[in-house]
Amino acid sequence: MKGEVKERGMIFNDEMVRAILGGNKTQTRRIVEEKFYGRAVAAELLAKHCPYGQPGDRIWVRETYRVHGKATDVATLVYRASVRNSWTEQTHRVPVEVCNKPVSEKWTPSIHMPRWASRILLEITDVRVERLHDMSEADAKAEGATPATYKITPSEAVYRVGFGDIWRSIYGQDNWLSNPLVWVIEFKRIQE
Repeated sequence: MKGEVKERGMIFNDEMVRAILGGNKTQTRRIVEEKFYGRAVAAELLAKHCPYGQPGDRIWVRETYRVHGKATDVATLVYRASVRNSWTEQTHRVPVEVCNKPVSEKWTPSIHMPRWASRILLEITDVRVERLHDMSEADAKAEGATPATYKITPSEAVYRVGFGDIWRSIYGQDNWLSNPLVWVIEFKRIQE
């Protein structure tokens, strides 16, 4: 019998948030820290100990935001990932009693986003562990990567090359070359 559903926050950058909102991102990869696997362990065993959750658990998306305004009953939040969209798409309203932040022109970094400010909730559908470079083309597309347009990119790897660009921009070239073990977390968006 599965225990109660757990919720955890997870940081996503603006590009990832836009891909989730657009329905193009249904997977995320996070580096497995050595403390989880030591020198060697079976990937299937390791997947059962994912710190981000198990199938059925939920992830609330932590993204860069700010409090735009407060009325007597609601606070309006603005999300940086959506600033190019319509006002309706870039804002979210929460009860003023839960909003303990002042109105500000400054963005609050995603790492400081509290649960009440999150507008996106995901349900984990699968967890596995693999080497970063073992991802398939379909996996790279599910990561929300855009196809690479370099002339030398092989047609069967355009999404993997695009994903590699994203990974290196976040973690650096050395990390990409080290081909780390990663948690592969598949999810679906829960429309509230």
